[in-house]
Amino acid sequence: MTEKTKITVVGLGYVGMSLAVLLGRTQDVVALDIDPERVERVNAGSPTVADRLMEQVMASEMLSLVATLDPEVAYRDAEFIIVATPTDYDPQKNYFDTSSVEQVIEQARQYNRTATIVIKSTIPVGFTAEMRVERGDERIVFSPEFLREGQALEDNLHPSRIIVGDRSAEAERFAALLKEASLEPDVPVLLTGSTEAESIKLFANTYLAMRVAFFNELDSFGLSRGLDVREIIEGVCHDPRIGAGYNNPSFGYGGYCLPKDTKQLLANYEDVPQHIIQGIVDANSARKDFIANEILKRDAKVVGIYRLAMKQGSDNMRSSAIQGVMKRLKAKGVEVIVYEPLLTDERYFNSEVVCDRETFFERADLIVSNRMEDGLGGVRGKVFSRDLFGLG
Repeated sequence: MTEKTKITVVGLGYVGMSLAVLLGRTQDVVALDIDPERVERVNAGSPTVADRLMEQVMASEMLSLVATLDPEVAYRDAEFIIVATPTDYDPQKNYFDTSSVEQVIEQARQYNRTATIVIKSTIPVGFTAEMRVERGDERIVFSPEFLREGQALEDNLHPSRIIVGDRSAEAERFAALLKEASLEPDVPVLLTGSTEAESIKLFANTYLAMRVAFFNELDSFGLSRGLDVREIIEGVCHDPRIGAGYNNPSFGYGGYCLPKDTKQLLANYEDVPQHIIQGIVDANSARKDFIANEILKRDAKVVGIYRLAMKQGSDNMRSSAIQGVMKRLKAKGVEVIVYEPLLTDERYFNSEVVCDRETFFERADLIVSNRMEDGLGGVRGKVFSRDLFGLG
Protein backbone atom coordinates (compact mmCIF):
# COMPACT_ATOMS: atom_id res chain seq x y z
CA MET A 1 0.00 0.00 0.00
CA THR A 2 1.35 3.43 -0.97
CA GLU A 3 2.31 5.57 2.00
CA LYS A 4 0.02 8.56 2.43
CA THR A 5 1.21 12.15 2.31
CA LYS A 6 0.58 14.42 5.27
CA ILE A 7 -1.14 17.61 4.13
CA THR A 8 -1.96 20.53 6.40
CA VAL A 9 -4.90 22.77 5.49
CA VAL A 10 -4.99 26.14 7.26
CA GLY A 11 -8.42 27.79 7.38
CA LEU A 12 -11.76 25.98 7.42
CA GLY A 13 -13.92 28.20 5.24
CA TYR A 14 -15.31 27.08 1.87
CA VAL A 15 -11.94 26.60 0.23
CA GLY A 16 -10.11 24.96 3.10
CA MET A 17 -13.01 22.75 4.17
CA SER A 18 -13.62 21.41 0.68
CA LEU A 19 -9.91 20.73 0.12
CA ALA A 20 -9.61 19.01 3.50
CA VAL A 21 -12.47 16.65 2.62
CA LEU A 22 -11.24 16.12 -0.94
CA LEU A 23 -7.67 15.25 0.04
CA GLY A 24 -8.77 13.39 3.17
CA ARG A 25 -10.23 10.76 0.86
CA THR A 26 -6.75 9.71 -0.31
CA GLN A 27 -4.15 11.33 1.99
CA ASP A 28 -3.62 12.19 5.67
CA VAL A 29 -5.02 15.67 6.31
CA VAL A 30 -4.71 17.84 9.39
CA ALA A 31 -6.82 21.00 9.37
CA LEU A 32 -5.73 23.99 11.44
CA ASP A 33 -8.09 26.77 12.48
CA ILE A 34 -8.27 29.40 15.23
CA ASP A 35 -12.00 28.80 15.86
CA PRO A 36 -12.62 26.04 18.46
CA GLU A 37 -16.19 25.56 17.23
CA ARG A 38 -15.02 24.84 13.68
CA VAL A 39 -12.40 22.39 14.91
CA GLU A 40 -14.98 20.62 17.05
CA ARG A 41 -17.43 20.33 14.16
CA VAL A 42 -14.87 18.77 11.85
CA ASN A 43 -13.75 16.28 14.47
CA ALA A 44 -17.42 15.39 15.04
CA GLY A 45 -17.77 14.60 11.34
CA SER A 46 -19.55 17.74 10.15
CA PRO A 47 -18.43 20.46 7.71
CA THR A 48 -18.02 24.07 8.80
CA VAL A 49 -19.92 25.41 5.78
CA ALA A 50 -23.23 24.70 4.07
CA ASP A 51 -22.51 22.08 1.42
CA ARG A 52 -24.85 19.11 1.04
CA LEU A 53 -22.37 16.84 -0.74
CA MET A 54 -19.70 17.59 1.84
CA GLU A 55 -22.10 16.57 4.60
CA GLN A 56 -22.84 13.29 2.80
CA VAL A 57 -19.19 12.45 2.19
CA MET A 58 -18.14 13.21 5.77
CA ALA A 59 -20.99 11.04 7.05
CA SER A 60 -20.46 8.08 4.73
CA GLU A 61 -16.75 7.86 3.85
CA MET A 62 -13.75 6.99 6.01
CA LEU A 63 -11.73 10.18 5.72
CA SER A 64 -8.24 10.63 7.11
CA LEU A 65 -9.05 14.09 8.45
CA VAL A 66 -8.56 15.60 11.88
CA ALA A 67 -8.76 19.24 12.93
CA THR A 68 -6.69 20.99 15.56
CA LEU A 69 -6.01 24.33 17.21
CA ASP A 70 -2.36 23.39 17.78
CA PRO A 71 -0.02 24.74 15.05
CA GLU A 72 2.83 22.41 16.00
CA VAL A 73 0.62 19.34 15.59
CA ALA A 74 -0.65 20.66 12.28
CA TYR A 75 2.64 21.70 10.69
CA ARG A 76 5.02 19.04 11.97
CA ASP A 77 6.08 16.56 9.23
CA ALA A 78 3.68 17.96 6.65
CA GLU A 79 4.81 17.69 3.04
CA PHE A 80 2.35 20.32 1.84
CA ILE A 81 0.80 23.21 3.75
CA ILE A 82 -2.28 24.67 2.07
CA VAL A 83 -3.15 28.26 3.00
CA ALA A 84 -6.89 28.93 2.74
CA THR A 85 -7.32 31.91 5.03
CA PRO A 86 -9.50 34.96 4.17
CA THR A 87 -8.14 37.90 2.20
CA ASP A 88 -9.98 41.02 1.08
CA TYR A 89 -9.53 44.14 -1.03
CA ASP A 90 -10.15 47.64 0.34
CA PRO A 91 -11.01 49.94 -2.60
CA GLN A 92 -10.71 53.04 -0.40
CA LYS A 93 -7.08 52.28 0.42
CA ASN A 94 -6.38 50.52 -2.89
CA TYR A 95 -4.97 47.77 -0.71
CA PHE A 96 -5.39 43.99 -0.70
CA ASP A 97 -5.10 42.63 2.86
CA THR A 98 -2.92 39.52 2.71
CA SER A 99 -1.90 39.63 6.37
CA SER A 100 -3.54 36.28 7.19
CA VAL A 101 -1.55 34.54 4.44
CA GLU A 102 1.70 36.15 5.54
CA GLN A 103 1.05 35.15 9.15
CA VAL A 104 0.48 31.52 8.14
CA ILE A 105 3.72 31.45 6.13
CA GLU A 106 5.62 32.89 9.08
CA GLN A 107 4.08 30.47 11.57
CA ALA A 108 4.43 27.44 9.31
CA ARG A 109 8.15 28.00 8.86
CA GLN A 110 8.64 28.06 12.63
CA TYR A 111 7.66 24.39 12.74
CA ASN A 112 8.45 23.12 9.24
CA ARG A 113 11.28 24.39 7.05
CA THR A 114 10.86 21.97 4.15
CA ALA A 115 7.16 21.71 3.35
CA THR A 116 5.85 23.25 0.15
CA ILE A 117 3.45 26.06 1.07
CA VAL A 118 0.55 26.21 -1.38
CA ILE A 119 -1.48 29.41 -1.29
CA LYS A 120 -5.14 28.88 -2.17
CA SER A 121 -6.36 32.24 -0.83
CA THR A 122 -6.99 34.93 -3.44
CA ILE A 123 -3.96 37.22 -3.59
CA PRO A 124 -2.77 40.17 -5.71
CA VAL A 125 -0.88 39.61 -8.93
CA GLY A 126 2.81 39.27 -8.11
CA PHE A 127 2.32 38.41 -4.42
CA THR A 128 3.88 34.93 -4.56
CA ALA A 129 7.01 36.15 -6.32
CA GLU A 130 7.35 38.93 -3.75
CA MET A 131 7.02 36.46 -0.88
CA ARG A 132 9.68 34.22 -2.37
CA VAL A 133 12.15 37.08 -2.73
CA GLU A 134 11.31 38.66 0.63
CA ARG A 135 11.67 35.39 2.51
CA GLY A 136 14.32 33.75 0.33
CA ASP A 137 11.94 30.78 0.08
CA GLU A 138 11.32 29.02 -3.24
CA ARG A 139 8.87 26.56 -1.68
CA ILE A 140 5.96 29.01 -1.77
CA VAL A 141 3.56 28.46 -4.68
CA PHE A 142 0.09 29.59 -5.67
CA SER A 143 -2.69 27.32 -6.89
CA PRO A 144 -6.01 29.00 -7.74
CA GLU A 145 -9.35 27.44 -6.86
CA PHE A 146 -12.55 27.78 -8.87
CA LEU A 147 -15.39 26.88 -6.53
CA ARG A 148 -19.06 27.72 -6.28
CA GLU A 149 -20.56 28.42 -2.87
CA GLY A 150 -22.63 25.49 -1.68
CA GLN A 151 -20.98 23.23 -4.29
CA ALA A 152 -17.34 23.52 -3.30
CA LEU A 153 -16.70 19.79 -2.88
CA GLU A 154 -18.57 19.01 -6.11
CA ASP A 155 -16.27 21.41 -7.95
CA ASN A 156 -13.18 19.90 -6.34
CA LEU A 157 -14.29 16.37 -7.22
CA HIS A 158 -15.09 17.43 -10.78
CA PRO A 159 -12.60 20.24 -11.53
CA SER A 160 -12.57 21.98 -14.89
CA ARG A 161 -8.78 22.31 -14.59
CA ILE A 162 -6.00 22.04 -12.03
CA ILE A 163 -3.52 24.91 -12.03
CA VAL A 164 -0.37 25.21 -9.96
CA GLY A 165 1.77 28.33 -10.33
CA ASP A 166 5.12 26.60 -10.35
CA ARG A 167 7.00 24.08 -12.51
CA SER A 168 8.99 22.30 -9.81
CA ALA A 169 8.75 18.63 -8.91
CA GLU A 170 6.82 19.62 -5.77
CA ALA A 171 4.26 21.54 -7.83
CA GLU A 172 3.85 18.58 -10.14
CA ARG A 173 3.40 16.32 -7.11
CA PHE A 174 0.75 18.59 -5.59
CA ALA A 175 -1.17 18.73 -8.86
CA ALA A 176 -1.04 14.93 -9.01
CA LEU A 177 -2.50 14.70 -5.50
CA LEU A 178 -5.41 16.95 -6.47
CA LYS A 179 -5.99 14.93 -9.63
CA GLU A 180 -5.83 11.61 -7.77
CA ALA A 181 -8.40 12.79 -5.23
CA SER A 182 -10.79 14.03 -7.94
CA LEU A 183 -13.19 11.92 -9.98
CA GLU A 184 -11.87 13.30 -13.27
CA PRO A 185 -8.89 11.24 -14.49
CA ASP A 186 -8.57 13.36 -17.63
CA VAL A 187 -8.77 16.79 -16.00
CA PRO A 188 -6.33 19.24 -17.66
CA VAL A 189 -3.32 20.09 -15.48
CA LEU A 190 -1.47 23.35 -16.08
CA LEU A 191 1.85 24.21 -14.43
CA THR A 192 2.45 27.92 -14.95
CA GLY A 193 4.43 30.81 -13.53
CA SER A 194 3.21 32.09 -10.17
CA THR A 195 2.13 35.49 -11.46
CA GLU A 196 0.40 33.88 -14.43
CA ALA A 197 -1.55 31.63 -12.05
CA GLU A 198 -2.59 34.63 -9.96
CA SER A 199 -3.73 36.38 -13.12
CA ILE A 200 -5.72 33.34 -14.26
CA LYS A 201 -7.71 33.45 -11.02
CA LEU A 202 -8.54 37.16 -11.23
CA PHE A 203 -9.29 37.22 -14.97
CA ALA A 204 -11.49 34.11 -14.77
CA ASN A 205 -13.61 35.57 -11.98
CA THR A 206 -13.76 38.95 -13.69
CA TYR A 207 -15.03 37.31 -16.87
CA LEU A 208 -17.77 35.60 -14.86
CA ALA A 209 -18.62 38.94 -13.26
CA MET A 210 -18.78 40.44 -16.76
CA ARG A 211 -21.31 37.75 -17.78
CA VAL A 212 -23.44 38.54 -14.74
CA ALA A 213 -23.21 42.28 -15.41
CA PHE A 214 -24.03 41.86 -19.11
CA PHE A 215 -27.21 39.87 -18.59
CA ASN A 216 -28.25 42.13 -15.73
CA GLU A 217 -27.95 45.14 -18.04
CA LEU A 218 -29.91 43.24 -20.68
CA ASP A 219 -32.58 42.66 -18.03
CA SER A 220 -32.55 46.34 -17.02
CA PHE A 221 -33.20 47.29 -20.63
CA GLY A 222 -36.00 44.77 -21.07
CA LEU A 223 -37.67 45.61 -17.79
CA SER A 224 -37.57 49.33 -18.61
CA ARG A 225 -39.23 48.65 -21.98
CA GLY A 226 -41.78 46.13 -20.74
CA LEU A 227 -40.23 43.33 -22.81
CA ASP A 228 -40.16 39.57 -22.21
CA VAL A 229 -36.57 39.35 -21.02
CA ARG A 230 -36.55 35.56 -20.84
CA GLU A 231 -37.33 35.34 -24.56
CA ILE A 232 -34.49 37.72 -25.36
CA ILE A 233 -31.97 35.82 -23.22
CA GLU A 234 -32.95 32.45 -24.64
CA GLY A 235 -32.63 33.79 -28.17
CA VAL A 236 -29.23 35.32 -27.48
CA CYS A 237 -27.86 32.24 -25.71
CA HIS A 238 -28.73 29.76 -28.43
CA ASP A 239 -25.68 31.13 -30.21
CA PRO A 240 -23.00 28.52 -29.36
CA ARG A 241 -20.38 31.27 -29.18
CA ILE A 242 -22.34 32.79 -26.28
CA GLY A 243 -23.90 29.81 -24.49
CA ALA A 244 -26.25 29.75 -21.51
CA GLY A 245 -23.86 30.01 -18.57
CA TYR A 246 -24.30 32.80 -16.02
CA ASN A 247 -27.25 34.25 -17.93
CA ASN A 248 -29.95 34.37 -15.23
CA PRO A 249 -30.56 37.97 -14.10
CA SER A 250 -29.97 38.82 -10.46
CA PHE A 251 -29.59 41.86 -8.24
CA GLY A 252 -25.85 41.85 -8.97
CA TYR A 253 -22.81 39.69 -8.39
CA GLY A 254 -21.58 39.21 -4.83
CA GLY A 255 -20.12 36.62 -2.48
CA TYR A 256 -16.57 35.77 -1.49
CA CYS A 257 -14.81 36.20 -4.82
CA LEU A 258 -16.30 38.32 -7.58
CA PRO A 259 -16.57 41.72 -5.83
CA LYS A 260 -13.04 41.70 -4.42
CA ASP A 261 -11.44 39.96 -7.41
CA THR A 262 -12.80 42.46 -9.94
CA LYS A 263 -11.63 45.40 -7.83
CA GLN A 264 -8.26 43.80 -7.20
CA LEU A 265 -7.75 43.18 -10.93
CA LEU A 266 -8.76 46.78 -11.64
CA ALA A 267 -6.10 47.98 -9.20
CA ASN A 268 -3.46 46.11 -11.22
CA TYR A 269 -4.36 48.23 -14.28
CA GLU A 270 -3.03 51.42 -12.70
CA ASP A 271 -0.58 52.02 -15.57
CA VAL A 272 -2.39 49.98 -18.26
CA PRO A 273 -5.18 51.37 -20.49
CA GLN A 274 -8.53 49.70 -19.79
CA HIS A 275 -12.27 50.35 -20.02
CA ILE A 276 -13.94 46.94 -19.63
CA ILE A 277 -12.70 46.10 -16.12
CA GLN A 278 -13.83 49.46 -14.73
CA GLY A 279 -17.12 49.04 -16.56
CA ILE A 280 -17.77 45.70 -14.87
CA VAL A 281 -17.26 47.18 -11.41
CA ASP A 282 -19.43 50.20 -12.23
CA ALA A 283 -22.15 48.06 -13.82
CA ASN A 284 -22.61 46.05 -10.63
CA SER A 285 -23.22 49.20 -8.61
CA ALA A 286 -25.54 50.61 -11.28
CA ARG A 287 -27.57 47.40 -11.25
CA LYS A 288 -28.25 47.71 -7.52
CA ASP A 289 -29.33 51.33 -8.07
CA PHE A 290 -31.70 50.21 -10.82
CA ILE A 291 -33.21 47.37 -8.77
CA ALA A 292 -33.72 49.65 -5.77
CA ASN A 293 -35.50 52.22 -7.97
CA GLU A 294 -37.74 49.52 -9.43
CA ILE A 295 -38.73 48.48 -5.91
CA LEU A 296 -39.37 52.08 -4.89
CA LYS A 297 -41.77 52.48 -7.83
CA ARG A 298 -44.03 49.89 -6.23
CA ASP A 299 -44.74 52.18 -3.24
CA ALA A 300 -44.62 49.44 -0.62
CA LYS A 301 -44.84 50.72 2.96
CA VAL A 302 -42.98 47.68 4.33
CA VAL A 303 -40.42 45.89 2.16
CA GLY A 304 -39.43 42.40 3.26
CA ILE A 305 -35.94 41.19 2.35
CA TYR A 306 -36.17 37.42 1.94
CA ARG A 307 -32.80 35.80 2.65
CA LEU A 308 -29.47 37.62 2.75
CA ALA A 309 -27.37 34.62 1.77
CA MET A 310 -25.67 34.96 -1.58
CA LYS A 311 -27.01 31.76 -3.13
CA GLN A 312 -29.45 28.95 -2.42
CA GLY A 313 -27.76 26.25 -0.39
CA SER A 314 -25.13 28.69 0.88
CA ASP A 315 -24.59 30.20 4.31
CA ASN A 316 -22.45 33.06 2.96
CA MET A 317 -23.91 36.55 3.26
CA ARG A 318 -20.65 38.34 2.40
CA SER A 319 -21.16 41.17 -0.11
CA SER A 320 -24.47 39.68 -1.27
CA ALA A 321 -26.16 41.91 -3.82
CA ILE A 322 -29.47 41.98 -1.94
CA GLN A 323 -27.75 43.68 0.97
CA GLY A 324 -26.68 46.47 -1.38
CA VAL A 325 -30.29 46.85 -2.50
CA MET A 326 -31.47 46.82 1.11
CA LYS A 327 -29.09 49.65 2.06
CA ARG A 328 -30.32 51.75 -0.86
CA LEU A 329 -33.95 51.28 0.18
CA LYS A 330 -33.21 52.23 3.78
CA ALA A 331 -31.36 55.34 2.59
CA LYS A 332 -34.68 56.41 1.01
CA GLY A 333 -36.52 55.98 4.30
CA VAL A 334 -38.29 52.73 3.43
CA GLU A 335 -39.21 50.44 6.33
CA VAL A 336 -37.36 47.17 5.79
CA ILE A 337 -37.80 43.87 7.59
CA VAL A 338 -35.59 40.82 7.10
CA TYR A 339 -36.17 37.08 7.03
CA GLU A 340 -32.91 35.17 7.31
CA PRO A 341 -32.68 31.96 9.38
CA LEU A 342 -28.90 32.37 9.56
CA LEU A 343 -29.27 35.48 11.73
CA THR A 344 -29.52 35.16 15.50
CA ASP A 345 -29.86 38.86 16.39
CA GLU A 346 -33.19 40.66 16.54
CA ARG A 347 -31.95 43.48 14.29
CA TYR A 348 -29.69 43.62 11.25
CA PHE A 349 -28.27 47.01 10.22
CA ASN A 350 -31.08 48.61 12.22
CA SER A 351 -33.77 46.57 10.46
CA GLU A 352 -36.04 44.17 12.32
CA VAL A 353 -35.30 40.48 11.82
CA VAL A 354 -38.54 38.48 11.68
CA CYS A 355 -37.86 34.87 12.62
CA ASP A 356 -41.22 33.40 11.69
CA ARG A 357 -41.61 33.15 7.92
CA GLU A 358 -45.42 33.30 7.86
CA THR A 359 -45.38 36.43 10.03
CA PHE A 360 -42.79 37.91 7.68
CA PHE A 361 -45.03 37.16 4.67
CA GLU A 362 -48.02 38.80 6.33
CA ARG A 363 -46.20 41.96 7.39
CA ALA A 364 -44.37 42.65 4.13
CA ASP A 365 -46.25 44.58 1.44
CA LEU A 366 -43.56 43.57 -1.04
CA ILE A 367 -41.15 40.63 -0.69
CA VAL A 368 -37.75 41.09 -2.33
CA SER A 369 -35.83 37.92 -3.16
CA ASN A 370 -32.72 37.62 -5.31
CA ARG A 371 -33.63 34.01 -6.12
CA MET A 372 -37.00 32.29 -6.18
CA GLU A 373 -37.44 29.36 -3.78
CA ASP A 374 -40.16 26.78 -3.28
CA GLY A 375 -41.13 28.45 -0.01
CA LEU A 376 -42.22 31.59 -1.90
CA GLY A 377 -44.86 29.82 -3.98
CA GLY A 378 -47.77 30.82 -1.75
CA VAL A 379 -46.93 34.53 -1.84
CA ARG A 380 -45.63 34.79 -5.39
CA GLY A 381 -47.91 37.72 -6.15
CA LYS A 382 -46.07 39.80 -3.54
CA VAL A 383 -42.56 38.83 -4.65
CA PHE A 384 -40.16 41.05 -6.58
CA SER A 385 -37.33 39.03 -8.13
CA ARG A 386 -35.42 39.03 -11.40
CA ASP A 387 -34.82 35.27 -11.23
CA LEU A 388 -36.19 34.30 -14.66
CA PHE A 389 -34.99 30.70 -14.78
CA GLY A 390 -35.36 29.58 -11.17
CA LEU A 391 -38.81 28.04 -10.71
CA GLY A 392 -40.14 27.91 -14.23
